[in-house]
Amino acid sequence: MPSFTADAELDLLFPANLIPDSVKKALPQELHLRPLSSTDYHRGHLKLLTVLTQAPDTGYEQYFTQFSSTKAIPPAPQSYFTIVIVNRANDSLVGVGTVFLERKFIRGLGTVGHIEDIAVDKSMQGKKLGLRIIEALTAISERMGAYKTILNCSEANIPFYKKCGYELKEVEMVKYAPPQSTIQKL
Repeated sequence: MPSFTADAELDLLFPANLIPDSVKKALPQELHLRPLSSTDYHRGHLKLLTVLTQAPDTGYEQYFTQFSSTKAIPPAPQSYFTIVIVNRANDSLVGVGTVFLERKFIRGLGTVGHIEDIAVDKSMQGKKLGLRIIEALTAISERMGAYKTILNCSEANIPFYKKCGYELKEVEMVKYAPPQSTIQKL
């Protein structure tokens, strides 16, 4: 069984001090909240995301390339924040979520936070981990100067996000790209 890896030993996506201590302390002692690490592939990051949608295993090399590209997004590391909850007992991920910042030309050149990809391992649901992830991501967004933080969710998840302090506003529209075989990657 792998032993818990301390933050100081990891290549983190952003400085851990952006996550409020109050949220970290609200977690059970056996869990740890921190930024995504370049080695979280080995802790089950992609498997955890399958709670939400398809997350094919791309292999560590491609995972690391994606992590490095995300970390390098200018003005790094001030745009993209993925956090994880780690089970200390086996050094595996049990929760994940992301907020990214969009610079606007409206609202006096304001910034908007977008929360995405909230996932909690099925065995850990019902323990307020999703709430802690939302609290941490919202705080990061606000600390980075966002005038609002938004997220999209299914109708079934509206009550949960209302408990997190979010309110229903407007309607989401989507257009999916054609199958990957016809799209050229940049």
